[in-house]
This record gives sequence, structure tokens and C-alpha cells, in this order.
Amino acid sequence: MKTSRFKGPGPGLAGLGALRESLQERDRQRLQHAAQQRAAVAAAERQRRFFADAVGPVTLLPPHGLSLPQLPRPEPLPRQREADERAALLEAMSDEVDIETLLLTDDGLSFHRPGVGPDVVTRLRRGHWAIQAELDLHGLRRDEARDAMALFLREAARRGWRCLRVVHGKGHGSPGREPVLKGKVQRWLGQHERVLAFTQASGPMGGAGALIVLLRG
Repeated sequence: MKTSRFKGPGPGLAGLGALRESLQERDRQRLQHAAQQRAAVAAAERQRRFFADAVGPVTLLPPHGLSLPQLPRPEPLPRQREADERAALLEAMSDEVDIETLLLTDDGLSFHRPGVGPDVVTRLRRGHWAIQAELDLHGLRRDEARDAMALFLREAARRGWRCLRVVHGKGHGSPGREPVLKGKVQRWLGQHERVLAFTQASGPMGGAGALIVLLRG
């Protein structure tokens, strides 16, 4: 008995059908990608024409072949606000204000605001608070010293410093060997609203040539 050699569609025909569908899908994706590229080129051309119409004819620079560094941009600085604050602070630091009536002369020149007990001055003189920053006014003229003091106090407020040392000198190089800046520094400090107290420094900390200042927290 003879058997038929004919067989129905086998795996080979099924594989060809799957391959045909894969090729068709790839063609569709290629056509879609090409359409997207044409749309992007058309959009860029529209933007170029819009820019050209807005600014007029332009001449393109030749390519320089250099890589452009990607540097971080600096943070914006509020220069006008800082200038205003500095000007206001300078206006509040007058040489004409008399604070001599508020100065204590117990065992060293000192000052404290009303409401601040004298024990604060005692602790300040004994080093109860660690000195966080220092300003040396040696060699500066009055206006220079006033500017430096204003900047120093503003920086102290910004950083939250509380205990400072201000070196005004003993006047050995001044005419008449008198400390010219000493009285002015006392007046400037006495007018500043954040200054709670100050006292003449102890010997190791500058003695009569320096003041230790306590600021409001």
C-alpha cells in the first residue's frame, strides 16, 4: 500500500510568514523614524526662518573647532542690597554721638546697654565667650576704619558671630602718641544695635589697644 508524500503546511511555511511580518514591521518603523526626522528638520528650518526674519540677514561664523567649557555659573550676588545696607550702617555710625556717659571705668574701659547686667561685662573680660573673628584697624585713616568696621559688623551679622575683637591700637604712632581711633571705635560700637557690650581687652589679648565686643544673638 502506497502512502502519500504530500504533507500540509509545515514549520517552514510558518517561519516564512513570521519573517515577512517582522520585515514589514521594520519597514514601518523605518518609515516612521524618517517621517519624524523630516518633521524635526522642518521645525528647525521654520525656527531659523523666523529668527532670520526677526533679526535680518546674518553671517555665520566659520567653525572654530574648539570645545566650549561647561563652567558652572556663579550665584547671583545682591550687590545693590549690600550697598544699601552698608550705606545705612555707615549713616548710623556717627563721630558726633557721645557715649562717654555710658562707659564704665571700673578696672578697665567697658560699655553695656541698658538692660544688660554688669556681670556680662565681667564675663566678657574674663574670656567667657570665645573670640570668633578679629578686625585690625592699624594704619587706617578714620574713613577707612569706619568702612572696615561697617563691613566687619555686617559680616558678623551674616555669619552669626557673637564675640569679636577689634584692634584700634595704642596710639604710639599717632601725633601726640594718643590713640586716635580708640574713641571713634567706641562711638561706632555704641551706636550699633547688635552690640550688647564691649570691654577693654586683657593684657594678653591686646590690653589698651583692643576691645572685646559681644553682639546680640
